[in-house]
Order: sequence, then C-alpha cells, then structure tokens
Amino acid sequence: MKTYFLIFPILMTLCQCKTTTSIQDANIAGLKLSTEILERDTIPKVVGIGGIFFRSENPVAVREWYSQNLGMEVNEYGSLFEVRNAKRPEEINYLQWSPFNEKTTYFDPSKKEFMINYRVQNIEGLVRKLKENNVVVLDSIEVYEYGKFVHIMDAEGNKIELWEPIDHVFTEMGGSTTK
Repeated sequence: MKTYFLIFPILMTLCQCKTTTSIQDANIAGLKLSTEILERDTIPKVVGIGGIFFRSENPVAVREWYSQNLGMEVNEYGSLFEVRNAKRPEEINYLQWSPFNEKTTYFDPSKKEFMINYRVQNIEGLVRKLKENNVVVLDSIEVYEYGKFVHIMDAEGNKIELWEPIDHVFTEMGGSTTK
C-alpha cells in the first residue's frame, strides 16, 4: 500500500503528459491500478452539455410551469439534472437548466435568447487552443468551488459558457435534482 502512495503522483504526472498511460506502464511500476485512473483523457475539448440558459418574461412562473407540468425538480435557479458519466458510470454529473429574466445582460454581447454551457476538460488548454484559432474569448477563467468558467463567442455571435466542473460539490450539497 505504501508503494501506491509513492507511485501514484508519478503516474498522475504521466497521465497529464500523455493522453493515456497503459496498463503495461503501470505494471512496470509494480502497480495494479484501475483503467479509470490510467485512462484520464486530458485533451482540451468539450465533453458534454453543462447547462441550458434562456431568457424568459417570468422566470418564476416558467419554473413553476415546468415543475407542475413536466415534473421537474426546481429551485431558485431552475432545475439541476443529475446524469451519469458515460466513461465512468459511478460518477454523477450535473446539467443546469435555467430561465433568466428577459432583461438579463448575462448573455451579452450575444443578442440571442439563449446560452449553452458546455462541460469541458482541461479548460486552460482549451482557452490556449481557442486563442490560437482567433476565437473571441470574452473573459479570464474564473474559479469557483464547483468548477472553472470562461465565456467565448462562436462563429455566429452566440455567447458560450465553458465549464470545467467539480461535480462532487453538488453531490455533497444534496438537495433535489431532476432524474
């Protein structure tokens, strides 16, 4: 067991340098680790949808309508959907559905009635890649206890929110979710 704690940081460094580390590499180190640890993908990319946000004339009434008619568990922000990670089914992930006041400036400079939040991995690497591709990055990466965020504009002028989540924070908070 002591060997595991000494070698684990080295393997994690290997995983960050390479897209994957093989089982054979782990066996050379004298460890038997799960494929979950060894196959941590660090390529900067979108890995899912993190949120759907839209303007509404009356967000409170809209939340209540969705709760009453579609059975969604709602809170003051909308509804937090609980989903499973396809690569790691034991891991709970979340998607936030939120109606915003029609006068919100949160979607600016986009003039659209909606904004999509994409779940990403390696947000720092993704922002570097986006800047290299001359994508408009609207702000700096902001860090919160539940993840890192940054906003960009797509090719049609839609504001997009990128989120590298820390899902276990929502799990630990508890509360109702839509399943």
